[in-house]
Amino acid sequence: MTNQPNGIGQPRGPQTWIDGPPDAPPTGLEAPPTPTPRLQSAFPTTPGPQRAPAGATGPTRPRPRRRRWSAGILVAAIALGGAAGTTGALLVTPDATTAPTVLQQTQQAPSTTSTQSDAEAAAQRMLRSVVQVRTSSGSGSGFVIDDTGHVMTNHHVIDGAERVSLILPDGDEVPGRVVGSDEDSDIAVIEAQGLSVPAVELGVSGNLRIGQQVIAVGSPLGLNGTVTSGIVSALDRTSQRSTQPLVQTDASINPGNSGGPLVDLDGRVVGVNSSIATLGYSSGNIGIGFAIPVDDAARIATDIING
Repeated sequence: MTNQPNGIGQPRGPQTWIDGPPDAPPTGLEAPPTPTPRLQSAFPTTPGPQRAPAGATGPTRPRPRRRRWSAGILVAAIALGGAAGTTGALLVTPDATTAPTVLQQTQQAPSTTSTQSDAEAAAQRMLRSVVQVRTSSGSGSGFVIDDTGHVMTNHHVIDGAERVSLILPDGDEVPGRVVGSDEDSDIAVIEAQGLSVPAVELGVSGNLRIGQQVIAVGSPLGLNGTVTSGIVSALDRTSQRSTQPLVQTDASINPGNSGGPLVDLDGRVVGVNSSIATLGYSSGNIGIGFAIPVDDAARIATDIING
């Protein structure tokens, strides 16, 4: 096992879509397990792959199965490379009854005159709202979605975690609790009290065009506030692990980016970065990443928050 740079630890995800046989390990090292030809987590503590329903031939997706437990608050301020805790995520619902939450999305045609300055402005706007998600077993990314302290991330980022904390853009660390999680869609919601971070503006993924410029924001390898750029490579991608459509992008996505936003040049979130495709264990990012469309993510997060 090689030494990790100080402060980086074990970044969560993104999940990998491995095509082809794994590379042969160097002599004297233990051979990695043989990958299966479906989306699976690149992080050792992720859940096993799930097959699509037998006989499925169309885009019809299964009804999401939610896993929630009613319990106390998940809190901790932990080091990024801390020891892993017991297996099994503790998912809790809000303690008090409140008015139903509806996440607001902005319906607007994508800009047709995007420039480099647009990308810079979108990045600066988004960096204020993106956080690093630290758990007892790794780290990922997330972003604030409303004014009451709710943060959206991936299910596989918090799955199996005993403790959750958030690293804010200014470097402060605050405790959080998992409100709920949907394994099938890979969406989870975390809540932090007194979060002084502005909420993002959610766009509409139905407006996306192939070739449209986008940026990805997150904490790859624990490097907070990292921005990469690319285009929408394809729409409505599916895999054997999930029948839900995904947005394909060539914006660089690496371990630790999971749960971070995919953003258009108007500064609106259009997807949640979740997985990558690789050729083998040593290939790393090859410019094929996938994001959950924000239309689906916002609907599922609203259901989680409203319980």
